[in-house]
Amino acid sequence: MKIARLAVLGIALAAGVAAAFMISGSKGPSPTVEVTAPQPLVESDDVLVAAHALDVGAPVGEADIRWQAWPRPEIAAGMIVKSAEPNAIDDIKGSVSRGEFFPGEPMRREKLVKGPNSGFLSAILPSGYRAVAINIDNAGAASAGGFILPNDRVDVLRTFRDDEAGKQLGTDVYRSETILTNVRVLAIGTNVQEKNGDHVVQGSTATLEVDPRQAEQLILAQRVGQLSLSLRSMADAGKTDDVSSDTTPIRDSRSCAMA
Repeated sequence: MKIARLAVLGIALAAGVAAAFMISGSKGPSPTVEVTAPQPLVESDDVLVAAHALDVGAPVGEADIRWQAWPRPEIAAGMIVKSAEPNAIDDIKGSVSRGEFFPGEPMRREKLVKGPNSGFLSAILPSGYRAVAINIDNAGAASAGGFILPNDRVDVLRTFRDDEAGKQLGTDVYRSETILTNVRVLAIGTNVQEKNGDHVVQGSTATLEVDPRQAEQLILAQRVGQLSLSLRSMADAGKTDDVSSDTTPIRDSRSCAMA
């Protein structure tokens, strides 16, 4: 009997040892290792950009431009790329800016002009347009109180004496009419841009951007009347108005009192 018990115990012990061995030797599932795919390399090229802010009409020197790495897929037409134009800095320096550039903004040849005759006004004038200077009130009475700045949009008004109506009424009669609308101001006096936060620009002349037909109108109108500028809202800058041919008669009260 004892031998049988010992045999059973021996078998149980052997089974326990075998089970413990099997448990200790078995391994759970291996942890999942996430493999991150390498990011694709984006090819780049150097693009010529403004090293700092450039104003309209500013001369462009070597210190004003620099090369900057730019992703090839984002290089747009018109950008100056180093691989295509390695000597672009030498070609660009000495140009005049036809528009504003912000720091890091790509340089574009259509916004630059270079040559022995690249003065400021000729640099900023679009092709086919003319710059015409007209006389205005030096005190600002004929230019919105002196608050018209370069790059503002204005209407041009002519005030003149109507001699025919004056003869009929026996007094001086003045009329006013709008001869041009939505005209860009290039300069007031000798000021061609706002400087140092100066928001009031005084001058006895205004230089306007007009087409050849409008230039003829301005020159003729100035010969036969007084020209004034009417400042337009920035919201109306893109609108084109029809110029009315009607004029507003104004009787000279001083002459009327003498009649």
